[in-house]
Amino acid sequence: MSSPTVRLISECFVKPLDDLSPETKQPIHFTPFELAFLNANYSQKGLLFAKPSPPENTNFSITVLLDDLKNSLAATLTHFYPLAARLATQIQDNPPSYVIYIDTENSPGVKFIYAKTDATIADVLNPVEVPFIVRSFFDLNKAINHDGHTLPLLSIKVTELTDGIFIGGSVNHLIADGTSFWHFMTSWNEIFKSKNRESCIISRTPIFKRLALEGYDPIVNLPYTHHGQFIEPFNHPQDLKERFFHFSTSSVARLKKKANAECNTQKISSLQAVSGLLWRCVTRVRHQPKDTDTVCKLVVSNRRRVNPPLSDDYFGNPIQTVQGTTTVEELMENGLGWAALKLHEVVTSHDDVEVKKWVDSWFKNPVVYKMNRLFFPNMVHIGSSPRFDMYGCEFGLGKAVAARSGFVNKADGKMTMYPGREGGGSMDVEVCLLPESMKELECDEEFVSALESD
Repeated sequence: MSSPTVRLISECFVKPLDDLSPETKQPIHFTPFELAFLNANYSQKGLLFAKPSPPENTNFSITVLLDDLKNSLAATLTHFYPLAARLATQIQDNPPSYVIYIDTENSPGVKFIYAKTDATIADVLNPVEVPFIVRSFFDLNKAINHDGHTLPLLSIKVTELTDGIFIGGSVNHLIADGTSFWHFMTSWNEIFKSKNRESCIISRTPIFKRLALEGYDPIVNLPYTHHGQFIEPFNHPQDLKERFFHFSTSSVARLKKKANAECNTQKISSLQAVSGLLWRCVTRVRHQPKDTDTVCKLVVSNRRRVNPPLSDDYFGNPIQTVQGTTTVEELMENGLGWAALKLHEVVTSHDDVEVKKWVDSWFKNPVVYKMNRLFFPNMVHIGSSPRFDMYGCEFGLGKAVAARSGFVNKADGKMTMYPGREGGGSMDVEVCLLPESMKELECDEEFVSALESD
């Protein structure tokens, strides 16, 4: 089918209900964890809902929904005020210094967009056409504009389908990882449901105080004098195929049991078992030479890995990647358990000592990663988490039909994890591969059999 027609109906900016207090007007600086990923594009995630219809709801009005979303968003931004702010920079030539921070006093608001499309829910769930449709459901902010620093840190786009509603968010990856983004979304939903939105006290208050790095100035100076020295232009993803695969509760449990049994252990998690399967199967269908290396990268949060640990309510992007590396031959000759255990070991070894070792190394040589160097042909890169409470966000529309993502930050081998809609430990995995690899994966015996429910 052809791409759907999407019409922009309106757009505005939503600001926090309350003015900032003196203590919240202070600049918020970034840590090395965020600054290293300056080139990461906006994270784009959203939820697809069925449009209420008789007999369930005879009074549904898109106008009322939009007003309720805007009003509750304004109340939520009172708690999450940096999302309504803008980035700012301080540049110094001698010595070279480039400081990037959140200017909370420059707070024009969150961009709120309403659009309409002739697409249907069935179109969005079509495994072949989903990328072309979902891409139109996000406000595609470009990378950071360091000259004018006026781009919104967060944009919300509500798209009305023929029979559904899609609520998508594009958030600057500097300010929020998946943990923080879904913290914001669940809080927004909590306030949306509240009868007294203006005075609603949310159950989890975000913490914006930056992670203290002992021995280092909290204001980090990058050794540059112009953003062109470290910012790379956004490159449209190559010709990729994107497919969602569903692992039921029983299939996940079976994989975890199999992986642990093969290694005579009980320490391999469900996520590590599924990740080990993806690593093996994707490597197989790529037909790499047996003596070459294959890599599986996992995005991990440092909140619980530093000492003292950070709260899950810490709002930021304190993430890193860990990786398992082996040869194609070794990965193929050993079973699922071997691959999953290797991933378990690299995850558990990433502790406070390793985090601080990386911080020390980064300060000696501050680097901003080029995203095109983080993805390479023999890699599987696994991000997001099936533990995020995506389906707890209902916004008065009932449980979402599906969760979807935009098209940025994707490449051959990128896997994005989601909770399954039915819960119970089920998972959905968004797989991005080159067309020929995807075609083979869909027929791979180990992969297909793992998807089967009891």
